[in-house]
Amino acid sequence: MKEVFFILLCLHIAGGGLGLLVGTLILFLRKGDRNHRKLGLLFYWGMCLAGATSLVMAVLHPNYFLFIVGIFTLYMNLSAKRYLRFKKKEQEAQVIDYVISAFMLVFGIIFIAFGIYLLVQAKNFGIVFLVFGSIGLRFVRQDYLFRKSGYSMKLAWLSNHIQRMMGTYIASLTAFLVVNSSIFPQFIPSFVFWLLPGIIVGPLIGRFVKKYTQKVKYS
Repeated sequence: MKEVFFILLCLHIAGGGLGLLVGTLILFLRKGDRNHRKLGLLFYWGMCLAGATSLVMAVLHPNYFLFIVGIFTLYMNLSAKRYLRFKKKEQEAQVIDYVISAFMLVFGIIFIAFGIYLLVQAKNFGIVFLVFGSIGLRFVRQDYLFRKSGYSMKLAWLSNHIQRMMGTYIASLTAFLVVNSSIFPQFIPSFVFWLLPGIIVGPLIGRFVKKYTQKVKYS
């Protein structure tokens, strides 16, 4: 079992490291061209590997950190890729799209409930569960509204793709900070490392959405 866990850990580090490196490059490079698409695929598969191995390791050795990162990464990453299909107007949601949304809906509710439980127990880590659960449910609602509109929300496919890919990048950066939190001053609460990437990178999401949806709209 130790050997299996070690192999999974190596795969997780490789996938997460690739995602973090490529994701950082994508932030600063031109979007939408051939290089962006190639790097985007590398990022996607790297984060799929990181997310999947997180869940397996969290089952083998119960760990809040691995479980939250695995759930959030897989949902954001998979749904971001699926939204690219809707660039073609004739596309409709398939069973896999509903499964991905239901996956986050269930765990979003569980995260919020468990977060409240932890806070009642005077454990500040409950804040992390509440934040990630709330974000997950917000995106599930976004999925619902998009489908309810008949997939007609203008450029919603691009906006949703950008938001979720950025969310996946935030998850990879969060994992990096949490794993390496020991190099930072000890007085910093652990939940800070979970929330800091979202606070830092989050504002960029709105800027990118506005910039690139306008560019597509007027191109």
